[in-house]
Amino acid sequence: MDPRVTALSIISGIVVLGALIGFYARSRQAMNLEQWTVGSRGFGLVLVWLLMAGEVYTTFTFLGASGWAYSKGAPVLYILGYQPLMYVVSFYILPQVWELGRKHRLQTQADFFQVRYGSAYLSAFVALVGVVCLIPYLQLQLTGLGDIVEIASFGAVPRAAAMTIAFALVAAFVFVSGIRGIALVSILKDVLLLGSALFIGIAIPYIYFHGVGAMFAALLQAKPHHLVMPGSTSNLGHGWYISTVLMVAMGFYMWPQFFAAAYTAKSGNILRRNAVIMPLYSVTMPLMFFVGLTALLVLPGLPDSNLALLTIVRKTFPAWFLGLIGGAGALTAMVPAAIQLLTGATLYAKNLYRPLFSPGMTDQQVAKLAKAMVLVLTLGALALAITTSITFVSLLLLGYAGVAQIFPGVIFGLYWPRASGRGVFAGMACGLGVAVGLMLTKNDPYLGLNAGFIALCSNFAVTVAVTLLSPEEQKGTEELLVDRPAMVEGTVVS
Repeated sequence: MDPRVTALSIISGIVVLGALIGFYARSRQAMNLEQWTVGSRGFGLVLVWLLMAGEVYTTFTFLGASGWAYSKGAPVLYILGYQPLMYVVSFYILPQVWELGRKHRLQTQADFFQVRYGSAYLSAFVALVGVVCLIPYLQLQLTGLGDIVEIASFGAVPRAAAMTIAFALVAAFVFVSGIRGIALVSILKDVLLLGSALFIGIAIPYIYFHGVGAMFAALLQAKPHHLVMPGSTSNLGHGWYISTVLMVAMGFYMWPQFFAAAYTAKSGNILRRNAVIMPLYSVTMPLMFFVGLTALLVLPGLPDSNLALLTIVRKTFPAWFLGLIGGAGALTAMVPAAIQLLTGATLYAKNLYRPLFSPGMTDQQVAKLAKAMVLVLTLGALALAITTSITFVSLLLLGYAGVAQIFPGVIFGLYWPRASGRGVFAGMACGLGVAVGLMLTKNDPYLGLNAGFIALCSNFAVTVAVTLLSPEEQKGTEELLVDRPAMVEGTVVS
């Protein structure tokens, strides 16, 4: 059989199976706003783990990590630095976020700011930041999906067509099944991702160099500076490494989709246990590094480092296995993109459009607008993915620099009763201004430090200063858990 037909058939089969699972999740569920956005807060440890792992380990795991190992070398190790720290952050923050969510029936990240600081304008600002920062993350998933299908099908399916077809399926099952469908599809995605990563991460270095140790010895001889900071770059040194690790560790769970995922849990203890077991999944990252470094020696000079993993898999294994890897990679794009679409659409409709433009909207009308926004966000991200080109890691770090500015508002909201909405708003505005200014002027890194980290430090300083100069205006989290009425109610969605 033609290798293109074999690989494409397997990829298509996996993608269709994932879509069918997503549609199946709709059965026997009354799909109200509460069910669509947070699964009626009934997910146990397994579903929460799968849902959050689906967001942590994405197309970036398959293509971005191996691509940076191929092109940059040592700087890619920042991934191994931030992952343990981000789970520590989630252990302390997410259970308290969940408790506020349960008490006040919160459904989005911006709802947290509305309840904690009592400001619809701050809530809308947080929603706007979340939606804007989700766009590059969605673009990353779309671009990765197109690359995966194009390479795995031996060019039989153009990347633009692959992105369009797959994301039409994603938008459809998000529209119909909500977050429960995403969680169920994550089961298939995680089985395929873990199996594929474990196999190719060990097999490829062994096939070409008879082991990982021998591969590193060959790399040391061929490119002795590749694994010593700043690697094959001129400005990503130790200062950049440390500042990036800290910025990403603090900002990781500030992505709005993680608040939505946290609200789905049955209890705060589930989120604590999830933080303990999630690092086990991190074994996939160094394995992807091994593949990228092997590709550097076997296939030097690739025009697009993001394609290092797929290109060496295509060179090494038969078409059916390439199809399996391609299908696994496609799901690593579709699953996180699905919850990003759902979260972004809900943020826009519930926390941006309704309070600012139509305060009289019912939850039913909000849900209808959110479903329409799923299609709008899909089309917007698709247009950017087709017309622009940027490395996956750069896209991800761009989004992190933005969402990290939400961290002071969350951490102070949980642990500093004196924190004011005025201070948080000023800090976020300052942090975003610094980050955007440094990036637009191509000063990232600046003085050897990650621009997003510099912006985050500015954010903290301004938040504290403005809060201390302002009169007390809000109760702390403990009081909110006791005496504030529920904020939202689920309403049946037609």
